[in-house]
Amino acid sequence: MNESRYNRQLDILHPKLLTVPVTIIGAGATGSFTALSLAKMGMRDLTVYDFDVVDEHNLPNQFYRTCDIGKPKVDALSEIIESFEDIRIRARNEKYKGQRLAGIVIVCVDSMDTRIQIWKFVKMNPAVPLFVDSRMGAEVMRIHSVNPNDLFECRRYEAHLYPSSEALQERCTAKTILYTVLSIASLLANQVKKYLSGEGLNQELIFDMKTITFVT
Repeated sequence: MNESRYNRQLDILHPKLLTVPVTIIGAGATGSFTALSLAKMGMRDLTVYDFDVVDEHNLPNQFYRTCDIGKPKVDALSEIIESFEDIRIRARNEKYKGQRLAGIVIVCVDSMDTRIQIWKFVKMNPAVPLFVDSRMGAEVMRIHSVNPNDLFECRRYEAHLYPSSEALQERCTAKTILYTVLSIASLLANQVKKYLSGEGLNQELIFDMKTITFVT
């Protein structure tokens, strides 16, 4: 990697810190733009899981092109990121079902039930030092950052886990819009930067773009 490319961010995040593996589960709106953000920051060890294909309704709020319609999302995302940054992500065109994880894990899925299943494989996993759960609906976003090997943090996070049957159901015409997606992807990238730099992490972030309210 040509580190001079990142000279403008050296005092913010040094490239030598970017060797930690990052796994993103979900390559939809949040996952696709988070993968791009991390690649732009210089992260090279990126793995992305998703078993869905690009559909026309994904184009307004996900990092895909019209020519990607019908392709597996992870394959299209891999092609795009390589053309932007010459970085080849590990594209896993499959559902995450407990495959080995290491490094930072970022969850960008739609279902609370899926989050609960992923958490079972992450909790008390010594190979995963940071678990980041991103949630978004319309103009509101929420991020939980957890050390899955700290029992106190695990219990605090688990208080915010509940089955999909109890989740608020947004109307299909009020689920997401691009500026919310870009904002949460930026916050997720910032959480990764804070962790790598040894800064303190807020365990919960809530940002309401409709009222411009930010809560930590």
